[in-house]
Amino acid sequence: MLPYGIPSTVGHWYHSATRTRFVLSYKGLPFQIDWVELPDIAPRMKEIGASPGKHPDGSDHYTLPVLRDPNTGAVVTDSWDIAVYLENTYPEKPIFPKDTKGLIRAFNTAEVDQIVPIRKFLFLRAREIFTGRSAEYFTTTREKYFNQKFEEFSPEGSPERDQHWSSLEKAFTTTKMWCNQSDGKWFMGNIFSYVDILAAARVFWLKKILHDDEWKRIARWHDGMWERVLVDVERECKVVQ
Repeated sequence: MLPYGIPSTVGHWYHSATRTRFVLSYKGLPFQIDWVELPDIAPRMKEIGASPGKHPDGSDHYTLPVLRDPNTGAVVTDSWDIAVYLENTYPEKPIFPKDTKGLIRAFNTAEVDQIVPIRKFLFLRAREIFTGRSAEYFTTTREKYFNQKFEEFSPEGSPERDQHWSSLEKAFTTTKMWCNQSDGKWFMGNIFSYVDILAAARVFWLKKILHDDEWKRIARWHDGMWERVLVDVERECKVVQ
């Protein structure tokens, strides 16, 4: 398997790509990451025939993760579509229990929606792990999107930063409430599923991009629940760092 990812100074980091890596590891499918710098994503994905998304103005938008399967020739874009493809093509060790795909998709959408109010703070931290051309590209594109300089995204000690932390804690508290509706080790009780991968991938992402003191702040929430979630899922998937 050949998943495409975005390089950084901290290695693996982005939550969407982490979902794909966890699924591949859980299913025991060997893979090798092909790292692509941010400004090279569009030409590289066009070259391999990956499907683009769409900007609000209707123009094409190429993003990662993308998976190329040498066994079938398939090229699949988007972490959700990749997970579904791998489930259908390699059904051993399922990640979508019977008749749960719709519910898990709803969880996925809700989790993404939780991040929207926090993204300026997370973009600020993500920029710190890029170098060279990727750092320049990330800065230029995000400043253009928000019509704002990066330094204004979430200034240290500002009301904006306080609100971002409040929204982040609220997101984790809400996810904990969802988890508490089931008994057992996993979100679906004793059944491991893609929901657990979604939750762990978000935790992994934050652990990678946030400063050490910021990550420790999250690790203390809910009696250390989120660090345990990440450890448990990495162990279940047999993830190699």
